[in-house]
Amino acid sequence: MSANSIGWTVLTCVFGGALLGMALRLMLPEHHLSADSKDVIKLAMGLTATMSALVLALLIASAKGSYDAQRNEITQLSANVVLLNRMLIHYGPETKDARQLLRDSVSDMTARIWPQENSRPAALDSTRGDALFDEIQGLSPKNDGQRTLQEQALRMVIDLAQTRLLLLEQGGSSIPKPFLMLLVFWVTIIFLSFGLFAPRNATVIATLLLCALSVSGAIFLILELDQPFMGIIQISSAPMHSAAIQIGR
Repeated sequence: MSANSIGWTVLTCVFGGALLGMALRLMLPEHHLSADSKDVIKLAMGLTATMSALVLALLIASAKGSYDAQRNEITQLSANVVLLNRMLIHYGPETKDARQLLRDSVSDMTARIWPQENSRPAALDSTRGDALFDEIQGLSPKNDGQRTLQEQALRMVIDLAQTRLLLLEQGGSSIPKPFLMLLVFWVTIIFLSFGLFAPRNATVIATLLLCALSVSGAIFLILELDQPFMGIIQISSAPMHSAAIQIGR
């Protein structure tokens, strides 16, 4: 499910819990709603609210950490691509084919990471990284300067491949689904307790709706951060496009 779908589902569950609590108030015997019962329910919901806050904080930290890590990896990847291109330029004109392979590899990586930016499926070639390594390794240095540049370029190609594989492996969700489901369940029963003792008027219902929107919005933002290459809060592909442009100069 998308973050939008999950967000609306959470809103329905949470606000539905509040409305269910209001309906149960009319059905329960009066002694179930006594002051003593209310005190026990408040204590239980206080414990549940504390656990919910801890889990919510954990999910936010996990999603934000994953988002920041992948954004830094994209920035580092694009910087390394530009640096590798400069190394190949300094090596000499015999690296023309290697630079073209590098540009093709950057286009492939961009298409794989941001597939929604392509109007049609890209023909991704996973062997271009190997071809780039073989092309640089096949160069014949004529002096110590070229030999040093070749060695550094080979190490950088390996680093680029590692970063690319790491980004692809991190494409899955970092949010444990049981945590998310448990959090929604806890928040739902908290709102059910709110509705159980809340007076039935427009102000209270509007307040509960706004609170439910806040909770579902927080979960929506967590899911958006957990999918950093799509949705509203996505990592920009501009650094990779800028690197590709610089290679083409």
